[in-house]
Amino acid sequence: MDDMTKAASTMQSSQQHTTQGVSMAAKILNVDEAKLVRAAGGIIRRNGTRGPMRVAIVHRPGYDDWSFPKGKVDRGESLEATALREVEEETGLRCKLVAPLGCTAYSDHKGREKVACYWLMDVVGGRFSAGSEIDEVRWVTVEDAMDILSYRRDRALLRAFDLAETG
Repeated sequence: MDDMTKAASTMQSSQQHTTQGVSMAAKILNVDEAKLVRAAGGIIRRNGTRGPMRVAIVHRPGYDDWSFPKGKVDRGESLEATALREVEEETGLRCKLVAPLGCTAYSDHKGREKVACYWLMDVVGGRFSAGSEIDEVRWVTVEDAMDILSYRRDRALLRAFDLAETG
């Protein structure tokens, strides 16, 4: 199988995985799938030449929380495209998708049912520029991220990522 065929097969598998994740979230939340707020984002990794691998976490001043970059899906946009777009919009970093990590389901601060699907990402370019949504990006070890992240769902996602990386 050539590289293009492998890439297409991987992307198709990723799309099936995330579509199933959104449907499963609707069932778990006992909500009509059409009413779910869909979002996508990434855990961005950076292998340091000095020390352990690090991941990017972002601070949102409007909520005063620490999480992973993510945002809502635009009409007609795939979850993968949303993840890449939102990460770049929020962090200034251009990334490539490495692997799907799964989806989290929760009620947001307005009581809306939300599902967010995440991908492992590697940086391919860009640099951080603070904005109104994100005022800081920190590159931290997985261990430090566990202490800093504001939400249990993000820590659970990071644990799954860490097991996959070290497993």
